[in-house]
Amino acid sequence: RITVSAMCFMDFSRFPLDTQNCSLELESYAYNEDDLMLYWKHGNKSLSTDEHISLSQFFIEEFSASSGLAFYSSTGWYNRLFINFALRRHIFFFVLQSYFPAMLMVMLSWVSFWIDRRAVPARVSLGITTVLTMSTIMTGVSASMPQVSYIKAVDVYLWISFLFVFLSVIEYAAVNYLTTIEERKQLKKRGKASGMYSMDAVQAMAFDGCFHDTDVDMDLTPFPDPCEENETRASQTNISNADTPRLKRKRSLKGNVGRIILQNNHVIDTYSRIIFPSVYIVFNFFYWGLYI
Repeated sequence: RITVSAMCFMDFSRFPLDTQNCSLELESYAYNEDDLMLYWKHGNKSLSTDEHISLSQFFIEEFSASSGLAFYSSTGWYNRLFINFALRRHIFFFVLQSYFPAMLMVMLSWVSFWIDRRAVPARVSLGITTVLTMSTIMTGVSASMPQVSYIKAVDVYLWISFLFVFLSVIEYAAVNYLTTIEERKQLKKRGKASGMYSMDAVQAMAFDGCFHDTDVDMDLTPFPDPCEENETRASQTNISNADTPRLKRKRSLKGNVGRIILQNNHVIDTYSRIIFPSVYIVFNFFYWGLYI
């Protein structure tokens, strides 16, 4: 009975969606081909394993037996036996540990597209939190893996997910900048309009026949002012008619929620709600179709 701790050279370019081919080699150390011949008597049937055996990270898909010769310049040819294993890695653990949290962080970053563009603390804090969480996930995966010089499949997925989260932060930076520019333009237009239509008291009196001066005490006149009567009547009609729009607003509040959200958000947010999820779904489709 022999207990062996063997080593297998693995390629992690498709990790954790990889299938590894490992082999166990048996060879005589002292006797060459002239002294000892090694072969499998019944081929693959010579190998028998327990059906209930299992590994922590791999499924044993198949194993096969083969033989060959190895040449050493000092001693000659030696017979060598091979046991080849095809090992497929368990995916479920890595889906729960890496892929699923990354998906949630990307979808959480899309919530900022539905928040009011003027809520700067809410959107900035949400973006920074998702970026830091993605960095933590990537660091944890890299720490538990062997340090290799090539890119793994999980690195591709996490880095692209990180890019989506980062772009959501950049998207709000663009929205905030464009919103500031629009507000400045509107303020300039309002300033020009107010300067164009500003009138003094004499010009206003020429329009409606009433002298609009706050310094004059209108209570000194013994007779009622027709201008004041017109203003009171107008205010009473406005008060009586104000109840009807309020009731309509209360009734149509639920129907106007979507409209209010659209009005309070920039056009970039509107397009981002469609573009970001669509591109991410296409990326997942190609990713899982390529590696599985």
